[in-house]
Amino acid sequence: MAGDTVITIVGNLVEDPNLRFTPSGQAVASFRIASTPRFFDRQSGDWKDGEALFLTCNVWRQAAENVAETLQRGMRVIVQGRLKQRSYETREGEKRTVFEIEVDEVGPSLRSATAKVNKTQRQGGGGGGFGGGGGQGGGGFGGGGQDGGFGGGGGQQG
Repeated sequence: MAGDTVITIVGNLVEDPNLRFTPSGQAVASFRIASTPRFFDRQSGDWKDGEALFLTCNVWRQAAENVAETLQRGMRVIVQGRLKQRSYETREGEKRTVFEIEVDEVGPSLRSATAKVNKTQRQGGGGGGFGGGGGQGGGGFGGGGQDGGFGGGGGQQG
């Protein structure tokens, strides 16, 4: 969406996803991830951790249910979404501002793990990621082509 700050972050879940439903029945899952930069210290010859960034991530609809069923504390994940700022007031009357990610895509990192993907049936509504679409197989990064993703098209490769 125009004007949104889209970010990709890699980190570890610090808690199991929390699945809940809005009064209208929409599923939403929230989870927190910690992303810790690493750098090489030439003096000591060791890799060291920088300061961790903790972010709350919110994912909606069928993806929320998939996240709650699939991900758990300690898993390394890749999250892409829109950075949002939200302000609220505590019970004590203090004003607070937080940054959160409204998740578009999320999945496990395969750097040091394996995964078996089980496709779920689409349950109407929702668009398909960056390509718009939302039709059969639609979405992903390239649009609603038969290949469901990266290049659009869906034709045979020769």
